[in-house]
This record gives sequence, structure tokens and C-alpha cells, in this order.
Amino acid sequence: MPDPTDPTDPTDPTPALDLPPDLSSARAELLREVVRRNDAAHGADLLGVVLSGSAARGMATHRSDLDVYVVLGDEAAAGRSTVRSRALDEVPLSLSELEHVPTFGSDGWWYRWSFAWAPVVLDRTGGRLAALVGAQAAVSPAETLEILVDHDRLDGWLNYAYRSLKSDRDGRSLERRLDAAESVPWLLDTVFSLAGRVRPYHKYLPWELERHPVPGWPAAVLLDLVERTLDGDPAAVRETYSRVVADCRRFDASLAEPVLLPVVEDWGEELEVLGPVGDRAGW
Repeated sequence: MPDPTDPTDPTDPTPALDLPPDLSSARAELLREVVRRNDAAHGADLLGVVLSGSAARGMATHRSDLDVYVVLGDEAAAGRSTVRSRALDEVPLSLSELEHVPTFGSDGWWYRWSFAWAPVVLDRTGGRLAALVGAQAAVSPAETLEILVDHDRLDGWLNYAYRSLKSDRDGRSLERRLDAAESVPWLLDTVFSLAGRVRPYHKYLPWELERHPVPGWPAAVLLDLVERTLDGDPAAVRETYSRVVADCRRFDASLAEPVLLPVVEDWGEELEVLGPVGDRAGW
């Protein structure tokens, strides 16, 4: 008798899916059921399915649910709402919604990383869906400048790093650690924006750095700097400063005029607490 869970079984009504190889059989069957149900309900208006969350990235435990985006035509999506249970988070999404890329600081920004490295298990758009998913998790050069300059993420990181080292200089241990810890989210926004990527959720930071390295920031190096910074280590803050300046220099080299290094230079002599100022003209 044919196995109804076998994707190669001609009697299985599930559309052909491109499943991650490490997805458990139970979660694979649950995903097939989601697809079967939506295919029956929406037919051609079911445009695709994207797997997200821990199961999409090989990090699922026995407590993990299945996070699924069901991409529908606009009219079909209009009557749908998110369904959540212990086993499944099923999020309906119109194609128009997916085409919209939320800006930094907007309500939708937080969800953009959920599409990073997320497998498209069903795509009935001829590849368009995969491209839209990739665009959600990418940061353009113009967006990088918006995040780092208009939203002050670079200057904000410098501010907390400076305050931490100033407290260290003045013998304020608690204040040093608090400002160093506060600097980390601003730092990660800076590092990942300069790499053209949305910053991952904290849970996935080691996973992403190890499997999808950020140029100039080996996983072991950045994770070590983050941990030491959270402990308030002044040496870690200074090493990070040197690396960030180098990143800013590389980014500015692609522009007609430098934009990021002037943000750093505006700190003037205050930079001395972060490290040698050096010859700014040679930055």
C-alpha cells in the first residue's frame, strides 16, 4: 500500500515540496498537511510556503513549533489571520505584503530577519517568491546609510562605547559594564548593516556567524568580543572600535564621498579613550 507521507507517492495530494534535509519526519508531515489544507482551500491562490524558525535552521528541539509563512494572493490573504498552537505557527501573508520591505524602526522591521536563510519549500511564482524572501533579509547600501547615519546606530554605538571606557577611566565599574552591555545591540546593527544584512535575533547569532560568516568578523572573534563587552572588558571595546573603523573605511571607499568616517571623526579628541586617533586623513 502506498505511503501517504512519501513525497514521491503518486497518490499523495500534497504538491511537491523542497524540504530541508534535516527536518524531522513528524514536522515534514505537519508541513505537508499545512500545504494540503491551503491548497484545497485556495487552489491557484496558494502562491508558496516559506519555512522559518528553528526547524528551518536545524536548531529545533522537542519543544519547538513549526513556523510557516503561507503566501497567498491578495484577496485570499485578506480573510486569513495567524493561527498559533504548540505545534504550529501558521502566518498567512499576501504577495503584496511580502513585496513591501519595512524600513528600520518600523513595526515590520523586527520580522525581516525571520526570512533570513529561510527555505522556500513551495514556490508557484517561478522564482519570484525566493527573490522576495531574500530581499527581506538584505540591506542595501542606501539602507545601510539610513540605519547607521539617519537612525544613529553607528553614533549610538560610539556613544555607549565611549561612556563605558570613560567610566572605566574614572573607576566606575558598574557604570562601565552597564554602558558596555547597552552598546551591543547598536554594535550588531552596525556590523550586520555594513555587511548588507539584517541583524539576527539573539538566539540565532552564533548560528548565523558560524554558518554564514560576516566578512571581517570571524564567528569566534565577534562572539568573543560580544561576550567580553557584556562583561565590561575595556580591551574588547577598544578592539571592536578598531574593527568597526576599518569596516567604515571599506564602506566609504565605495562612495563618492566618505559618510561614515566623518561620523567617527566628529567625536574629535574624545576618541582618544577608545584608542589612538592616528592620522585621520589616512583613514
